[in-house]
Amino acid sequence: MEQLGLAGMPTRLFSCTPSKLASFAECPRRYRMTYVDRPTPPKGAPWAHNALGATVHNVLRSWWSLPRQQRTPEASRRLLNEAWISDGYRDAEQQAAAKQIAAGWLESYLETVDPAAEPFGLERTVAMRTETLAVSGRIDRLDDRDGEPVVVDYKTGRSALSEADAAGSQALALYALAAARTLRRPCRRVELHHLSAGEVYTHEHTPERLERHLRRAEQTAADALEAETRFKAGSASADEAFPPAPGSRCSWCDFRRHCPEGQQAAPPKEPWAALPERR
Repeated sequence: MEQLGLAGMPTRLFSCTPSKLASFAECPRRYRMTYVDRPTPPKGAPWAHNALGATVHNVLRSWWSLPRQQRTPEASRRLLNEAWISDGYRDAEQQAAAKQIAAGWLESYLETVDPAAEPFGLERTVAMRTETLAVSGRIDRLDDRDGEPVVVDYKTGRSALSEADAAGSQALALYALAAARTLRRPCRRVELHHLSAGEVYTHEHTPERLERHLRRAEQTAADALEAETRFKAGSASADEAFPPAPGSRCSWCDFRRHCPEGQQAAPPKEPWAALPERR
């Protein structure tokens, strides 16, 4: 039986990625500017830490694409030069320092990786549906551990992480559920590979915990769909349907220039402010 939404109409399937759900949960106004407003409001300057993270991800993807005998930690240096993204840095000196840091991360990390352990996929797209939700996304690496898929997510930020971050990540839980549907085999283990800290944080989900993550995702999707419906129907203003959620993260928001509340909540950051420091 169809579920009924606003005014007795059937509920529309909400298509999303985990990052889209997280955007609404963190700040409905940012969600509106990203996914609803057309044209999308102009963003601020690119962030150097995002460029660094994207570079490292690209290197690791390319490393696995090498012939097996060429998958050495040292090979990552050539790949790093080829994949380098220069957005957001203050100057050439800062870029050079960041590149050296990234090279150290990659070599240290790849010393711990078995080059013969072929994964199920690299940046593998997985998807799943429920009665109300269609979620898809790309997993950094989907490992094959004795026939069972394991979700691997690379992290390069300087913030400290823990096993609780792996357990509490809705994105990783949804990836595990979607990987299980896509590959038609159980997927319960998720891992955060924090290259900048040289640590791996893992969690083995139970079916019940995965179900709780899914129910929360469905509720967020329902709230986002209701907000969009009210706004587009004219029954709620933009700020009523998508109120701001000001806080410390406003310093890093791409849409800060369009949000007075965010400007008051936290000071602006330079595009390179989150880069790791040289040791």
